[in-house]
Amino acid sequence: MLEFDYSKLTGRIREICVTQGNFAKEIKISEKSLSNKLNNKKRWRQDQILLACDVLGIASEDIKAYFFTVKVQKNEPNQSKTT
Repeated sequence: MLEFDYSKLTGRIREICVTQGNFAKEIKISEKSLSNKLNNKKRWRQDQILLACDVLGIASEDIKAYFFTVKVQKNEPNQSKTT
């Protein structure tokens, strides 16, 4: 499953709303739902993204950087076969 890196978003949440709880209230979702979204367990709906951008002052041209930056997958070390 494709995962997104929300570190820039969480930084902006702390900067503007101080806590994730405050932010969750502003966008009318539970803290658990927000946590699930930030941990790639649930997906953001389009209306939630737009409301979050409004609350956090994120310009439409910056949405990709906050919501659609793909998390870099670490490569597993090669396991060599012994014969």
